[in-house]
Amino acid sequence: MTTISHTGAAAEVQAAPKAKARDASLDRARTFLTLVVLVHHAVIPYTYFGHTDARSFIGFDMVVLATDSFFMAMFFFLSGLFVWPGLGHKSPGTFFRDRLLRLGLPFAVAAFTIIPIAYYAIALRQNPDLGFSAFWSKTVTSGPWPSGPVWFIWVLLAFDLTASLLYWISPRMVDPINRLSQRAFERPADFFLFLTVVTAILYIPARVYFGPGKWFELGPFDIQASRVLLYAAYFFIGAGVGAANFERGVLSADGRLARSSWGWVAVTLVPYGLLWGLIAIKREILDNPVVLPNWYEASYGLFFVAFSAAILLAILAYFLRFKRSGFSVLDPMQADAYGMFLVHYPIVLWLQYWLFDYDLPAIAKALIAFVLTVIFSWAVTRALRQIPGASKVL
Repeated sequence: MTTISHTGAAAEVQAAPKAKARDASLDRARTFLTLVVLVHHAVIPYTYFGHTDARSFIGFDMVVLATDSFFMAMFFFLSGLFVWPGLGHKSPGTFFRDRLLRLGLPFAVAAFTIIPIAYYAIALRQNPDLGFSAFWSKTVTSGPWPSGPVWFIWVLLAFDLTASLLYWISPRMVDPINRLSQRAFERPADFFLFLTVVTAILYIPARVYFGPGKWFELGPFDIQASRVLLYAAYFFIGAGVGAANFERGVLSADGRLARSSWGWVAVTLVPYGLLWGLIAIKREILDNPVVLPNWYEASYGLFFVAFSAAILLAILAYFLRFKRSGFSVLDPMQADAYGMFLVHYPIVLWLQYWLFDYDLPAIAKALIAFVLTVIFSWAVTRALRQIPGASKVL
């Protein structure tokens, strides 16, 4: 049984302009991240961090530390890539309507249905006599009304609308980032340093001030306080990369990044190892205090953003090798990835609810939860997409 988690999240990447062929590498990266979201939520109950089941496995702590440190930021980066070209091909009214249909409608539906169904599994474990109607009524009136992983959807909508305003003010606003992307065609390390420095400036002070666990909450609209500016940075840096000259930028399949994927994997190991070093200090030396010293939060924040930037480039470097040809096992799932992200949460929570009383190893429980969540969320999405008009949303 999992704890209430908002960090799980996958996600929706906007469609490229019709005049431009789809890039298989980006589609596959998005689908891969969706599966990472499902893995993240499948293993949380069996970790030290979210240990709500009698069984645990330290390897899952390693998985959760890694995924929580990058996947939502990467989703915002991928979502931002096609914003500027999309704004160039659509009127503000058309863009706003499309975003409301693709993001606003699913968020509203999920907030009133999918999310209460998911969290009812947690409430039922705590109070077996609680009826769903009573739980739903309390959730949407007096609260709390968490949005679970779909918080990503409303935040992405807010970023999209902000981008449309900025584009109206100046279509060339992100040109400096685009020029950096072109220079990074041969020097991706420059882009890595830029991404790390910018996000460190925005994230570290917020983490020190708010701490890692503070959330801004207003009904189902919530977001982790320390990461608001971090996610905004990834989104708008992505917008700058995708604004123009994509084939001559850092994400070109012919660029140096695509030829150095294993090097970036090695780079990720350094900040990741340092994060574990800080965790060991917190547990063994600081004795897990409720409030950590500022030096600790600042150091953790620095290693966090460095790892996030490095693994983003490592993953994209790997998928860029595919360019637009060939076949991947991820391809059949590509059209359904967004829908799977939207519907998977109640599936995984109820699977964990049913697995709770079984005396199985943590690895077995997590594997069952993950495999069945993939199968059921994919099947549900396929069924929903058969509804007339649903494919325009899902």
